Amino acid sequence: MTTGSRVPPSTHTIAGMAFLLVVIAGLVASGFSVYRWLHDAQQLPVQQIAFLGEQQHIDTARLEALVRQSQQGSFFALDVNEVYRLLEAQPWVYRASVRKQWPNKLTVFIVEQQAVAQWNDDLLLNPYGETFSGGHVERLPRLYGPSGSEKTALQGYNAMQTILTGAALPIHELFLSERFAWQITLQNQVRLNLGRQEFIDRLQRFVDVYPLLKQDERAVDYVDLRYDTGLAVGWSGNEKRSENV
Repeated sequence: MTTGSRVPPSTHTIAGMAFLLVVIAGLVASGFSVYRWLHDAQQLPVQQIAFLGEQQHIDTARLEALVRQSQQGSFFALDVNEVYRLLEAQPWVYRASVRKQWPNKLTVFIVEQQAVAQWNDDLLLNPYGETFSGGHVERLPRLYGPSGSEKTALQGYNAMQTILTGAALPIHELFLSERFAWQITLQNQVRLNLGRQEFIDRLQRFVDVYPLLKQDERAVDYVDLRYDTGLAVGWSGNEKRSENV
């Protein structure tokens, strides 16, 4: 035998390689067909979207329509993270969790926003001082203040309302100025000017003296509490006067 000569492949080897190539091609074609089938919404559609959790202000039919519009593929093609982001961007949705359930169900758990106050007439505040869009809600206190003061205003409201609850004097409106001076209007329309400092102590002073003010035949219009001691009272009606008490 001459050195360096090459042995031609046998017929069996060529046939085996050809068979292997045919098998690989078949697997690729089958995999592609399965991929297309899994992503075909007609073959594996999301048939049910179940919304769990207590909802008073959320329209789940609207949310389902949004999800189906944004995710028009099959059950396997549905992007859970995208659905999550879509839902949490909706008014009144505080938190959302999304989970696929074989073979064709999507389960969504919703935590609804809790509105505790109106903010500047166009937004709502939740208990954490975060704003959200939710329209107008009746019987909520109205809080007003500069942008970025939401948490401060809500904390002040909660502290003041705690003092006023014992006197059955709920707050109707609260104003926090650019200089962080406080003014509130009670449900009985009495206005209280509390200033910037020691507003809790000043409010307590009003609560202590209010029973005496109610004994007057005239209705109280406003009370100015921006004094180290005492306060000034404005009376409603044709005759108004201010006096230290």
